[in-house]
Amino acid sequence: MADSDDEYVGDLSGDDAGVDSVYGTRSKDGGKGKGGQKGKGTRKAAWEEVHRAWDEVAIAEDGSITVAELIEAEKRRRLMRDTTPIQRGIIRHMVLVLDMSIAMAEKDLLPNRFALTFSYAMEFVNTFFQQNPISQLGIIGMRDGIAVRISDMSGNPVEHIEKLRQWALKDPIGNPSLQNALEMCRGHLYHTPSHGTREVLIIYGALLSSDPGDISDTITSLIADRIRVSIIGLAAQVAICAELCARTNDNDDSQYRIALHEQHFRELFLAATTPPVTHEAEQSNASLLMMGFPSRSLASKDFVSLCACHNKPTREGYTCTRCRIKVCRLPASCPVCGLTLILSIHLARSYHHLFPLKSWVAVPWTEAKKSVACFSCQTPFPPVPKAAPPKIKLKVKESSGVGGQTAANIAKAKGRGEVPAKTNTVTAPTPGLLPEAIKAGVSESGRYKCPVCEEHFCIDCDIYAHETIHNCPGCLARLVKSQQQQQEEVVGAGEAMEVDS
Repeated sequence: MADSDDEYVGDLSGDDAGVDSVYGTRSKDGGKGKGGQKGKGTRKAAWEEVHRAWDEVAIAEDGSITVAELIEAEKRRRLMRDTTPIQRGIIRHMVLVLDMSIAMAEKDLLPNRFALTFSYAMEFVNTFFQQNPISQLGIIGMRDGIAVRISDMSGNPVEHIEKLRQWALKDPIGNPSLQNALEMCRGHLYHTPSHGTREVLIIYGALLSSDPGDISDTITSLIADRIRVSIIGLAAQVAICAELCARTNDNDDSQYRIALHEQHFRELFLAATTPPVTHEAEQSNASLLMMGFPSRSLASKDFVSLCACHNKPTREGYTCTRCRIKVCRLPASCPVCGLTLILSIHLARSYHHLFPLKSWVAVPWTEAKKSVACFSCQTPFPPVPKAAPPKIKLKVKESSGVGGQTAANIAKAKGRGEVPAKTNTVTAPTPGLLPEAIKAGVSESGRYKCPVCEEHFCIDCDIYAHETIHNCPGCLARLVKSQQQQQEEVVGAGEAMEVDS
């Protein structure tokens, strides 16, 4: 096999070996070589199905490439998920494990696996704390057969990103050790409270694990400590990784996924920001959690004090409601009494996972007359067509020759007074949405309707409402309007009582 640092040379063509991969390090024979053959009933793994961008270019019926519909279909596909309210753990304790071995120097993911992983890890940290503001995160690396601590368990995303930037400057080296990393994760999560989840997310790019002992004993300990493990693989599937994820997730093999390309890797990475479903055994162990909601205080310019979390001089901060110690930012745990300190907005932002916003439905042209612009951003919608586009009819002559006669030849024959042969009428289909767009739920009118308030929105507001604010602007506008009406009724009733008196 050629060195992966060089340019790819297609020494095996698709006709000769049945290989249809764009990466030189992945093949469809599952690593069995040229002579290896799979059974007829064997199901292909996810990493064996390689999708090339030039094979997915969609051409409309009129011959044009509809890029806009594909982009909208991709946006819509991210929102097509189950919105049934499910009990989830909103207080999470997660350890992110990054592979920093020599296998991460491969260039099948550009610029290479190592650089791309650390870039996505920084984005993951920001998104994780935006979606889970009252959760805790720690980061561990695997390199040279040992586990290294990148950042401690905390709820401050700035500290995690600073540590990731420092470690991103180093080169990958040695082999990874799953057992050493999992044992360090157990040490991080062992003392976490029982009301939160215990999770481990591993980014694994190697095909081996250099362990000092029996990893099966470590898996058994993880199950006893109620620690869930999820793995995102950057190479082929590894048997021990599949066993690890299945045994720690109640035989759920969906927690082990293989990234096919850069965008797929990012989607799998950011999908871990959604809290996991709470199991039945954990629902019975309900407990109350004491929290503090401090207010922000700003001292005068002549008075500066040290914060208890970083020992840095600051004028502003938040005072613990129990021991009156100052911390510089929230959410955080009090360094003195251990009380969880948050703001009400953090708690409200965590509840959108328990009560997700319902998916909006596509609006057909028959209902598109109700709106001319988006209710939220006031972007104009495409105008409603006055009538359905006419169908194109072509008359084609039946002939025994190859290809027959075209409609132009038939018209010329009629002009010369000749009687053409028997003709058939062929109706060309009207241009419409692509199959990919229809499958993704793309609206032909560019409008999407909330099933509750029945207001119409554009695709950008649809994404913003479901992924950022997690509320419907139309439903909130109705709520504000009803509150104003109630206040006006109360004021009117008070004025009427004064007049009567």
